[in-house]
Amino acid sequence: MKIRQFISVFSLCMLSLSSLLAQPVNYRFDFGEGVPAKGYLKILPEDKYTSEKGFGFISGTELVSVTRHGKDILRTDYITSKQPFYFSVDIPDGDYNVTVYLGDEEGTSSQTIRVECRRLMVHQLATPEKMVVAKQFTVHKRSVVINGKEKVLIKESEKDYLHWDNQLTFEFNGTNPKICGLVIEKTAKPITVFLAGNSTVVDQVREPWAAWGQMIPSFFVPGKVVVANYGESGETLKAFQREKRLDKIWSMAKKGDYLFIEFAHNDQKSGINFVDPFTSYTAMLKEYIAEARKRGIHPVLVTSMLRRNFDDQGKIVNTLGDYPEAMRRCGKEMGVTVIDLNAMSRVLYETWGPKESLKAFVHYPANTFPGVARELKDDTHFNPYGAYMLARCVASGITDQHLGISKYLKEKFRHFDPSKPDLPDSFVWPLSPQVGALKPEGN
Repeated sequence: MKIRQFISVFSLCMLSLSSLLAQPVNYRFDFGEGVPAKGYLKILPEDKYTSEKGFGFISGTELVSVTRHGKDILRTDYITSKQPFYFSVDIPDGDYNVTVYLGDEEGTSSQTIRVECRRLMVHQLATPEKMVVAKQFTVHKRSVVINGKEKVLIKESEKDYLHWDNQLTFEFNGTNPKICGLVIEKTAKPITVFLAGNSTVVDQVREPWAAWGQMIPSFFVPGKVVVANYGESGETLKAFQREKRLDKIWSMAKKGDYLFIEFAHNDQKSGINFVDPFTSYTAMLKEYIAEARKRGIHPVLVTSMLRRNFDDQGKIVNTLGDYPEAMRRCGKEMGVTVIDLNAMSRVLYETWGPKESLKAFVHYPANTFPGVARELKDDTHFNPYGAYMLARCVASGITDQHLGISKYLKEKFRHFDPSKPDLPDSFVWPLSPQVGALKPEGN
């Protein structure tokens, strides 16, 4: 890489890469071939990620740099592509305030931004004619290492996930994305909401699957609340603890944070992870609750949403047994807030009905997606639209239960009536390149 990429002609001194990345609280990148803004590192289309550099693009997408003639150096050039593209930065574990400069001083733009494994941060943001805007959001970055000593016992399938590595990865997507600049600043101020759950919560890696946990981060005011989704497909209360996922949460959490707990779909199945609803399941919930309270963390119980299983009258059949009720009773006994997603999902599904609900779950004809030659039929897991509606239910539950973080929900997400869901066609989701036919664990 040429030395001019590391030097600002307006800087009083040279900024080497090593000195830039040695400052874990502040990363500044100026995208495009124009002169970089003072204190920013220039990023060109050919800047591919390497571990030696510690930053760069990681997709093989063709990137284009465009330079305009405005007065604000940071805003006069940008990088764009006709396909989704990814930018990754080596960064320590923690929470970060991110500012992305988006737009075009001589045109318009439209973009969706996701981080790590398709975690939604900016949804369908269009910039007006001849305007560059600064969009802010807050992200949680984690790796498998616990306190520099132990490691989370992730599954073989997780080893390629973007949310367990040493990098923070951005997905720039949309019909006309134009990225001018990127600022990443470490912060300890936001309240962190940790999510412990299974495939209905996790940041699903591949299209067309999705879960509510990867949608809800975009609902909160940046800088105030950050969502840390530790859910994983196939998980149970026992496995989540045994695999040290809970230990990782404890190592990252601080007093005043929240722990949302949603398990049932896999805990009900026979095997080493089985727990009985009113005995061992309840006992483990109490164990999670007690440990959270000991650390000054607010536990919140979330009853598991129902599966898509209708009877002849168009009513949902409960396939989760007594687990939702056991969680309700546990919450009442322990004085813990319960968000009854189970009850809200019943209203939501029955409002859709057997036919319309297909548009919220992973039901697609063969060859709908590139490389997926067979039909997809999954009545447990959601597509992005369904996941977004479930996330709206959870956000409404946060408001209805008067949790302290409710004041940090963006106004439009504070109230949601599951009997009046958004129309499927109103939800736009630019597809990520990662597509798969394999159902998530726990179906």
